Amino acid sequence: MSPSARVSQPHPPAHTNGCGAAAILAAAIGSFALAVLAVAADKLPDAKAVLTFYKPTGALSGVTTTAILIWLLIWGVLDARWRWKTVALGRLNLAAFILLLMGFLLTFPPIADLF
Repeated sequence: MSPSARVSQPHPPAHTNGCGAAAILAAAIGSFALAVLAVAADKLPDAKAVLTFYKPTGALSGVTTTAILIWLLIWGVLDARWRWKTVALGRLNLAAFILLLMGFLLTFPPIADLF
């Protein structure tokens, strides 16, 4: 094949972090969603009924399934938007850490019982 017959492909910038940033933030959002859904299913009878996908496991089946779907959806959307970009990781990591901490605290029974 001659050099003139080659189709030039656009190359992404050499050092982008958008895919990794999307994974970090999506994991934090998914963890927080898991905690919020768990507290909601525990405290609200209507949420418990809606989140019961499989009766033998109760609301846990819907809580985990919904949290995983939220995580995957957020990850896909953020990855599509940030794939070729460089994202400021300082603020993103701080936001992810705060979401993870809040998710952890919400699953701690004395704090969850406040709701």
